Amino acid sequence: MAATAQQARRKKKPSGAVDRWYHPRIWHGFLFTAWLRLLWRNQFRVGWHRVAAAAIITFLSAGHSLGRVLQWIVYGRRIARTKIEQPPLFILGHWRSGTTMLHEMLALDPQNTCPTTYQCFVPNHFLISEWICTRLFAWVMPKQRPMDNMAVGWNRPQEDEFALMAMGEPSPYFTIAFPNHPPQCQEYLDMQGVPPVAQERWQRTLRRFVQMLVCHRPGRAILKSPTHTGRVRTLLEAFPDARFIHIVRDPRVLYQSTLNMWKKMYGTHGLQRARFAGLEEHVLATLPRMYAAFESARASIPPRHYYEVRYEDLVADPLGQMRAMYQQLELGDFEAVLPALERYLSDQADYQTNRYEMPEELREKINQRWADYARRFGY
Repeated sequence: MAATAQQARRKKKPSGAVDRWYHPRIWHGFLFTAWLRLLWRNQFRVGWHRVAAAAIITFLSAGHSLGRVLQWIVYGRRIARTKIEQPPLFILGHWRSGTTMLHEMLALDPQNTCPTTYQCFVPNHFLISEWICTRLFAWVMPKQRPMDNMAVGWNRPQEDEFALMAMGEPSPYFTIAFPNHPPQCQEYLDMQGVPPVAQERWQRTLRRFVQMLVCHRPGRAILKSPTHTGRVRTLLEAFPDARFIHIVRDPRVLYQSTLNMWKKMYGTHGLQRARFAGLEEHVLATLPRMYAAFESARASIPPRHYYEVRYEDLVADPLGQMRAMYQQLELGDFEAVLPALERYLSDQADYQTNRYEMPEELREKINQRWADYARRFGY
């Protein structure tokens, strides 16, 4: 097939990518206790324009806590008995490096089980509620993501970091809720400084989420979150035979795209009217911290369990890269999923990536601050 992922990343800019008050927020699936802890740590400083939204989240969180109990009554024993026969595969990489594209392509393989948006936003009772809620509330979902206009939907692959938060675990994503406060839970970027007890609890929560996924649909769990990039050592402790795919991209593109992403996320999901003070420095400081932890742990991954790809190579030859990935990681019969991959690439053939202008001064700053990343991955 002639279609390439270069074509797959081009899309006509839609006219309907508008944020509505009823669109789901990443806090809407929180347990009541998790939601209260988030408010407490930020001294309940919700902006006036988000007071009604916070009240709705509080109401919903009580329902999610009840739903969790009901799911435990119905599925508790079955979940506990579920064995994770195949070790999960984690997609690693900085934000905006192409992790979503990889996740969506791997989700096409029926041998894999990928958490959906509903499962990640409502992890505490999706086994008993997904079948009805995704139908009743299909209308509340926006058609595109705010930062890049990629298609979204309840049944599309999603980041498991949102599920861990909703189940009560701390996350650097807490910064999105209160963007005018200092960056939060940064120790969970690399798990450095997280007490052993808290690390064990985080691992138990992740394993339980994977058990629920496999209970719902047996197969290899494909998990994707940029936040996992600096957690390789912790992930290996939880899943010693885990597989890893790591994707990298031109750091100058990463910076501009990540900055745009956080601004969109703060505006869409934030509980304050963001001033963006210190955001540029936050973006610049996060990548070196994340990759210092990644590089220190990478040698712990057996070579046959690790595949690294440049975004530029993936978009130039998606089928060739996916084939090599399947062979390296022993993911099964690539030919069986090839027709679905070809259809996916064809369907996405008019996608367009965002383009950014970069002043020379900023380019020099990125070259300096992210020099190790650029040198290590050939940029």
